[in-house]
Amino acid sequence: MMSTGWVSFARVKATVSLRRVLESYGIWERLRRSGQDHYRGPCPIHQGEGRDTFHGDLGKNVFHCFSCGAGGNVLDLVAHIEKCSVREAALRLHRQYLAADCAVAPRRELSRQGQLVTKKREANAVLSFRLSGLDEAHPYVMARHLSRQTAANFGIGYYGGPGIMNGRLAIPIHDEQGRLVAYCGRSVTAEDPRYRFPAGFRKSAVLFNYHHAAPFADDGVVVVEGFFDTMRVHQAGYPAVVALMGAALSPDQENLLARRFRRIRLMLDGDQPGRTASHAAAQRLAGQCSVGQIMVASGRQPDQLSDDEIRQILG
Repeated sequence: MMSTGWVSFARVKATVSLRRVLESYGIWERLRRSGQDHYRGPCPIHQGEGRDTFHGDLGKNVFHCFSCGAGGNVLDLVAHIEKCSVREAALRLHRQYLAADCAVAPRRELSRQGQLVTKKREANAVLSFRLSGLDEAHPYVMARHLSRQTAANFGIGYYGGPGIMNGRLAIPIHDEQGRLVAYCGRSVTAEDPRYRFPAGFRKSAVLFNYHHAAPFADDGVVVVEGFFDTMRVHQAGYPAVVALMGAALSPDQENLLARRFRRIRLMLDGDQPGRTASHAAAQRLAGQCSVGQIMVASGRQPDQLSDDEIRQILG
């Protein structure tokens, strides 16, 4: 869908570096240096033959492909990759890199001197697009023991289009208001990194699946570490489940949980980092709400449990 609104092409080009865009699309890691500010590698636009057809000049903030002929600045690169207009590319870059510090809810904290101060909570920019053509029936989905209904509920699927999600399982992430703020790409092979997030995305500012779990606040919430833990617990019949997208509970995530749920059950991984993180989170949440710790068997994760095992643990 085409976004509307005014945007300064000059400001975007002057602010957003070519390297930043290359990193956000997972292109940077495939390039090699061939001069002071010059890098070359395979072209992300036509994805054709040629190991060094794509050239990027960081000093001039421009690129050129000697195979498909594409070239220009950061706006042109995004327009080619996303198959959109230059204006739409400018709007996307503005939303991603220049609008992240727009008005967001302030939070109050104690300064070092003990004085109450108001700080702006950094929020993730809302995406102006949605990936289409996701394959929810991809073999990897089945391999993770997820039903097609669960895949559809969470909007996940294999993505074969351009960009940093190419060749990965795309997992949409929403903020507490249900607005789409990012996609995480999970490798379906042994390719590193296993999980790829867009540049600038702050995992600590959101809880995965929070917008779906919030309506079940009276039932309490189950807190897990990962995406697939969330989906498996949901599939077992517990829709009030959220993920930290890691083991550590951030201050923003703590606030999201404490202000919405009166009963929280921590169900982190059954390894030492998971147990340590669970104890730390329980101590911080204690006094704000009722907190319980569910110990998963040593060396196991919630997504490795059967539906019956999850129901037995959660009751």
